Amino acid sequence: MHIRSILRRPTGGRAVAAGVAATLVGALTLTACGSSGASSSSSLRLGYFPNLTHASAIYGVSQGTFQQALGSVKLDASKTFNAGPAAVEALFANQIDATFIGPNPAVNAYIKSKGEAVRIVAGATSGGASLVVKPGIDTAADLKGKKLATPQLGNTQDVALRYWLKQHGLSTTTTGGGDVSIVPQDNSQTIDTFQQGQIDGAWVPEPYAARLVTEGGAHVLVDERTLWPDGRFATTVLLVRTDYLNANSQTVQNLIQGEISANKAMAADPQKAQQVVNDEVQKITGKGLKPAALAAAWKTVTFTENPIPSSVLASAQHAQDVGLLELNGMAFSDLKGLFDLTQLNAVLKASGQPEVSAS
Repeated sequence: MHIRSILRRPTGGRAVAAGVAATLVGALTLTACGSSGASSSSSLRLGYFPNLTHASAIYGVSQGTFQQALGSVKLDASKTFNAGPAAVEALFANQIDATFIGPNPAVNAYIKSKGEAVRIVAGATSGGASLVVKPGIDTAADLKGKKLATPQLGNTQDVALRYWLKQHGLSTTTTGGGDVSIVPQDNSQTIDTFQQGQIDGAWVPEPYAARLVTEGGAHVLVDERTLWPDGRFATTVLLVRTDYLNANSQTVQNLIQGEISANKAMAADPQKAQQVVNDEVQKITGKGLKPAALAAAWKTVTFTENPIPSSVLASAQHAQDVGLLELNGMAFSDLKGLFDLTQLNAVLKASGQPEVSAS
């Protein structure tokens, strides 16, 4: 089945990958139902990743756009993550109040907490993820017997790779077996392992796809935009702990306003935005992009506050299809409850823009 296909209802539960399940289940004992640990309205602890797909967050934090929108509420953006499951663990452990994150870990968190712990309140990015491979690999069939990397087991790119391979008749397992071996590793580590010949490619977000091309001699086998209707799919969304949202709805609304302001600023001056984001990525990871590679990577992403709910739900179906998602007694239609777009739509309405529907 192609990603463009219509979602079908699930035909049965599959076991969640052991590593993901252990992380989420263990963390759920802390704050899953939002019954304790809600931050006061005097602060907001925000997580994000040093990826171009998190440029809205990187720009908004570094340029003070978020803090300006938050007013007297102090922004703490000291925690960054490599992939979604780690950010979810921090949410459940009450170490952060909100995070920019990929859709699949957000869905996992929602299901594991039986629809209680988290809500997607806005989007951030569409696009900006690719499968890049070494020369000589030109088709899916060429990947049989090869080893590929993803940022983390169960993260959005990991699900995308496993689903794409399955559609091409190639099996994978959560322990690195099957027709194609998948090894989860830190994005920055992937650059090194590819150059050292330990892996044959990776499905990664920008800027790591561009870095593998420019620094490692890889080429793009799959630009994920080509797999989705109109090339639009959520790569990054804004996820908030439900207890924090309920206690601080105006703060969340102000954060969304800050994100929209950051997106407008980046659109108005993309050259400055690229430099700002690249500088911050280099500070966090120790490695930035060369201007030409940065410009090429930038063209693959679209910054949008729309979480593109249909693509989030499709990704959830894909995760179930590859055995990385169990509905935990919920109906697939219950996943729409993951979205609370009240604050986003309040901001959009105030500025005369069309509202976003979760359906």
